[in-house]
Amino acid sequence: MELSLLDISIITVLMIIYIIVGVRSSKRSSNSSKDFFLSGGKMPWWLLGVSMVATTFSADTPNLVTDIVRQNGVSGNWAWWAFLLTGMLTVFVYARLWRRSGIMTDLEFYEIRYSGKSASFLRGFRAIYLGVFFNIMIMATVSLAAIKIGGVILGLEPWVILAVAGTVTVLYSALGGLRAVILTDFIQFIIAIIGAIWAAYTVVNLPEIGGLDNLFDHEAVSGKLNLLPDFSDREVLIPMLIIPLAVQWWSVWYPGSEPGGGGYVAQRMLSAKDEDNAMGATFLFNVAHYALRPWPWILVALASLVVFPDLDSIRTAFPNISESLIGHDLAYSAMLTYLPSGLIGLIIASLASAYMSTISTHLNWGSSYIVNDFYLRFVKPNASQAQQVNMGRISTVILMICASFMALYLESALDAFNILLQIGAGTGLIFILRWFWWRINAYTEISGMVVSFLIAIYFKFIYEGDLAAHWQLVYGVAITTVVWLLVTLFTQPESPETLKSFYRLIRPQGMGWNSVRASLANEIAPSTAAPLSTQILAMLTGTIFVYSALFSTGFVLYEEYASAGMSIAVTLLSGFILIRLWKRIRSLV
Repeated sequence: MELSLLDISIITVLMIIYIIVGVRSSKRSSNSSKDFFLSGGKMPWWLLGVSMVATTFSADTPNLVTDIVRQNGVSGNWAWWAFLLTGMLTVFVYARLWRRSGIMTDLEFYEIRYSGKSASFLRGFRAIYLGVFFNIMIMATVSLAAIKIGGVILGLEPWVILAVAGTVTVLYSALGGLRAVILTDFIQFIIAIIGAIWAAYTVVNLPEIGGLDNLFDHEAVSGKLNLLPDFSDREVLIPMLIIPLAVQWWSVWYPGSEPGGGGYVAQRMLSAKDEDNAMGATFLFNVAHYALRPWPWILVALASLVVFPDLDSIRTAFPNISESLIGHDLAYSAMLTYLPSGLIGLIIASLASAYMSTISTHLNWGSSYIVNDFYLRFVKPNASQAQQVNMGRISTVILMICASFMALYLESALDAFNILLQIGAGTGLIFILRWFWWRINAYTEISGMVVSFLIAIYFKFIYEGDLAAHWQLVYGVAITTVVWLLVTLFTQPESPETLKSFYRLIRPQGMGWNSVRASLANEIAPSTAAPLSTQILAMLTGTIFVYSALFSTGFVLYEEYASAGMSIAVTLLSGFILIRLWKRIRSLV
């Protein structure tokens, strides 16, 4: 389709604004590596929370949701909704601990929690493994979505899409550092959420759809509306609900949903003004991520089943799209071609904003690993602040180039999602327990990382059986967990000096530190912080609050007002309890 002058103007103005933000932020971000990677550690909760939401509001997310809904119905989204448990655990348990650490990146954690060559190896290796290879894979997945959207809506070649969007993103990210990323995230989130809601409203009211009632009554859609899978069908219930809620959320490392916090979420918490702002930021992120955003995407996905009931219909409608890119995730982009002039410009701008907010965060996050945890730690320990910032800018450009090339070889957002889940399967519990059990050591993490990766490689490239993906995940979790537990028990614990130093800095709670706590009884006064049980209760209450809010919106859209009333009542009650628990946690330090 051709863009009007209005469409082009909207897109151009936003691109210019993003570059201006990067240029204006460049002077402050050039002062030090802390300014470049953590914006000086002085950011407020609301700006950080919106930034995290904008980062996960990526161009590939509506494609992923569309793929899930078309194949597994609305309830298929439990594959990622289950990660809310991880998010709430971070809010009420880990946000304060991360902020208290005072480190630059979450990888720096390794050399305050562990000691010796194993800790140094772990930090350096994961700096390259996560900051480069894993990070490039994530950005390539997001870039794949941009390629599909640009190819379907504008008929552009993949290299053109990546050259334009990638160049603008690299410019403001490399110039302005995290400050530019966070400020542009705020603008991008507003544009993205307006675009998503407006697109959903317009699509649902297309003549081909005829409104919500006709959409929900359509034979291709009516069987895919349930918020929970059929409990009588084990073949559906186990992979869609049981495994995500019982296993996946605590056992799998996934960017943005790391058990115990980590990655760019930890980066945002570390850049907060204080511990309270770190908590507020992560709470806002989880509410917006799980309760606010999904429904506009879900509605477009359901509507796509009416217009494009199968892959052949998509293939026929877009004959110029490469066969390797044809998949259910393409349906979201296909539906956007029905939008009118003016609106399509805003939608493209919103999707471009979503793409750039995600890419810019991963560029800054990845370069922070490269600079702080590899270059400064192992290559040039005496590097000046200016050299560190320059290395951050150089690595930002290189990461973007590598991710763009990788994107040309991917085919499906859902496939990439499953690969990333499998690679991290079994390591999540380590990231939870390392804060609360003194016995976890560096070899625990090394063994878990290596085994989970090898299992993922085996299932992806060697295994030729018909074991379903969800059972592959379970086997990966089980084998990896057994291995790292055995390694933990049969290797030496960290030195008493390292454990005491960590305890003095972080003041972790729970029985897992009783022996260390007892050894410091004459040095450190008993903790007056809210008990761990209170924090866990707040986590569970927050989870209920968000899920009931998510369900409330769905029931209202479905015009199931009795269920909507019950869900709203649960939302209000859990919200009231949560406020009281939050006040208690804040009052006890």
